[in-house]
Amino acid sequence: MAEEVRWCYRGDPQEGQSAPLVQFTNGKLKNSENMNFTLYRSKDTSNPRKKNYTILNAETDRLSYVGNNFGAGALKSNTLCRYFVGVIDKQSGQMEVYNAELFNMQPLISDDVADNDLSEYLAKSYREKVDLCIEAFGTNKQRKALNSRRMNEVRKEVLNKAVIEAAEEIIETKGVAALVSDAVEDEKSDVSLVLPPCHEDAKTPEDVYKFEDIISPAEYEALQAPAAVFTNITAADILKMTEEKSYCSFVLDELKSMPLDEKSYDHKARCLWFFDCLVKLSSQKVVKKKHAMGPGCPDIISNKLVKTFTALSYANGRIHNLISASMKVKITAYAIALALHINNFETDLTILQRDLKLRDSRILDIAKAMRLKISKSKNLSGLEEHKLGTLCLPLPARKVPLGRRKRKMY
Repeated sequence: MAEEVRWCYRGDPQEGQSAPLVQFTNGKLKNSENMNFTLYRSKDTSNPRKKNYTILNAETDRLSYVGNNFGAGALKSNTLCRYFVGVIDKQSGQMEVYNAELFNMQPLISDDVADNDLSEYLAKSYREKVDLCIEAFGTNKQRKALNSRRMNEVRKEVLNKAVIEAAEEIIETKGVAALVSDAVEDEKSDVSLVLPPCHEDAKTPEDVYKFEDIISPAEYEALQAPAAVFTNITAADILKMTEEKSYCSFVLDELKSMPLDEKSYDHKARCLWFFDCLVKLSSQKVVKKKHAMGPGCPDIISNKLVKTFTALSYANGRIHNLISASMKVKITAYAIALALHINNFETDLTILQRDLKLRDSRILDIAKAMRLKISKSKNLSGLEEHKLGTLCLPLPARKVPLGRRKRKMY
């Protein structure tokens, strides 16, 4: 026959008190031998609410845990449920039952954060709070990564300080005038990046901006097929192209005065077709790498335009070919150089400016950077004044104005 077990309800162990039951928010307690519990009760016995306030503290080798039965962190289940704890005497078979209260034990991350004053902790950034959690609960790999990142931040701060000190030493040593001179030389080199190669020691205008630097022999050969559209062109064809706006104004004007020699005619037709590609390219913002200028454009020409006149940009998980401000200046410079070869090294900048959709001052700046002589001329009607750019030898000296405010390219 089973041994009879009796239980006896003792009420609270002491008047107005309950035995504490604990649960941990970040796991289960496997071994309680290395953990010390301390119970703190409110001394304000006159206040009916505060006299039951209780704080339970648990200390381990690594962390401190805190739980309470009041405030925002208290469990609502304490007001909805009753808990009991029983202590059984194995010899007598009698179990004494006491009232109990459940405490939710949370880790105390920082010892200097007061329980009622969390302003300092709440003021920390999300990154700082995550770092505190990694320090407390992170794996060895996470802690090593955290230490490595903090060391990199220290090295970066030291490097920035060293750069500032070096800059101050250079300014003191070289002086402001020398630094301005160096800046002018840097600006010259920056300009040369977007201009066609300029051979300043050339003996003839043809060799200043060489045709091969604009259109390579292989590209020139590939232009024969698409340029055939201009073969035996008539005034009616040009009028139709003008109405349909198939080609830019510069090309349409030049088609009205094609040379009679077959070889010269073919050469000019190829140059005009390539020139129109540059104009159409300048009007785009994002260029597709495949068939950038349409299926009728040879691959070697399409690849040359994308590679030479676009800048790579990464957005939305994809790489894009963009026509940036500097790339538009580059297109304009190459178009001017090609127009000089087409027009015996004198070209109407006003027409180019309108085709390329630039401000008048912008294309003049580019022409001056290419060392062209700027002049004025009336158009055929005599009602409008156009700017002409002429390539003359010897080339004028390059002028880079000091203190000039940078402006947008277009």
